[in-house]
Amino acid sequence: MSNPAEKPEVVQIPAGPQTAAPVNSRRAAAQRVREARDRLTSTSGTRPAFDVELLRQYARTRISASYVVMLLVVATGLLFGLWMHPIIATAWTCGMLCVHAAIIRSCSRFLSEQPSIAATRKWRARFVLLDLLYGLCWTAILLHPAGRDLASNTLMMFLMLLVIAVSSMLAASLPIAALAATVPVTVAIALDLILSGALDNYVLALLAIAAEGYFALLAHRLHSTTLATLEARAEKDALIGELEQAKAISDEARHRAESANVAKSRFLAQMSHELRTPLNAILGFSEVMKSEIFGGHTVPVYKEYSSDIHNSGVHLLNLINEILDLSRIEAGRYELNEEAVSLLHVVADCHHLLKLRASNRGITIHEVFEQGMPRIWGDERAMRQVVLNLLSNSIKFTPQGGEIWLKVGWTASGGQYLSVKDTGSGIAEDEIPIVLASFGQGSNSIKSAEQGAGLGLPIAKSLIDMHGGTFTLKSKLRIGTEVIVTFPPERVMSALAPMSEESPPLQPESVEAIYADNRKRLRHRSIMSAGTGL
Repeated sequence: MSNPAEKPEVVQIPAGPQTAAPVNSRRAAAQRVREARDRLTSTSGTRPAFDVELLRQYARTRISASYVVMLLVVATGLLFGLWMHPIIATAWTCGMLCVHAAIIRSCSRFLSEQPSIAATRKWRARFVLLDLLYGLCWTAILLHPAGRDLASNTLMMFLMLLVIAVSSMLAASLPIAALAATVPVTVAIALDLILSGALDNYVLALLAIAAEGYFALLAHRLHSTTLATLEARAEKDALIGELEQAKAISDEARHRAESANVAKSRFLAQMSHELRTPLNAILGFSEVMKSEIFGGHTVPVYKEYSSDIHNSGVHLLNLINEILDLSRIEAGRYELNEEAVSLLHVVADCHHLLKLRASNRGITIHEVFEQGMPRIWGDERAMRQVVLNLLSNSIKFTPQGGEIWLKVGWTASGGQYLSVKDTGSGIAEDEIPIVLASFGQGSNSIKSAEQGAGLGLPIAKSLIDMHGGTFTLKSKLRIGTEVIVTFPPERVMSALAPMSEESPPLQPESVEAIYADNRKRLRHRSIMSAGTGL
């Protein structure tokens, strides 16, 4: 037993270079144009769609926090009812609740309408005015002369900070509305404390102004964060749209390419008779003229011309046969004529056919065959074509005095393998996917005097794939090339054990059992064949 074949390596065709720079430049130009258009049509410096979304978020926040604001208003009215006349506190509470109800009603109406640029400007101004009225109402209750001692001023500062914090958080999506609701309260309380003339009140006034600046900055940061989130979501949606459009274009192009390829393959597969019939006539008549069956040529050079015509016709016929075989394989019309085939005998016959050609070039072919190997279930013609293609390629690209090794043996999984290794010029690693593609040729093939159509390896690989096997190509420049073909264990036909003389005669029940077992094996083999694409 020789060493099993190495596991085949998966060779992937690298993708072509991506031209991302033009796409990025077009995307950047489109974004700049969109930003310029948005600056001209927007009232806040952002995109009109962002203005609408910010206003909608402001309205939703106001509605969701309506009960919190109502609780704050009622609690403040009860607290000030202890210091001032209850009627005044009740009137302020009712008025504040009416302003709050107007804000909530306006937010609900805005959310129910269809967004537009004109409506956005109108609702933006309305919300700012309502927040300004909201802030003036808080100013009226906080500046009520209920006392000028330190405790009352401290309570006023606490309520002011609470009002500013709540208003800044609720109107963070609309910073100008937050300023309209908080600046009147802060300015009025700071002036009232400064005009009192006490040092403690000066400190409280500075604290009030600092608190207003802090919460204004916090509202601005929240607005910037919300705007950045909207921009990221818009960019994501735009990118998804571009990807979907690119995918649709790619799918359409791929469908067209597949349709064109199938049409080409079907056309070539149906042109077999039309192409081969005139070539057979050319070959036949040129053979008659070259052999001078009906008499010699009056001009000796005509015989050489007839020989050139015959050789050219043979070359063209072989090329057409390869193209038609590949076209039938791609079109799915190549059918395997499966039978029990000895891989060892097929390789030996192919070696015998090409031995003279190798000897003329001074190339030595070594045979390393496993003996006593069972047959495999496959197409003999396809297997012979694979071996001939691989061996002829090795002879073609191996220099004079080179060597070729033919190996046939067992794989580690119980299948059979064929290895063709030469000492030729080799193939560059980046050119391996090229030579495995249809009509692909490496740089050494182009420079060689014996150029082919680049169909031998693709046809061999396709035929092996139809048998459920693997095709592995290994090569290094100026060292050589090795091609390993493996057939799966399911195609190896194991021999039955000999029947002993002492065995009793088969009973009818045993015969029926053997027939049932054979039918089961045939059914399993057909399933395996279907799974391998046969």
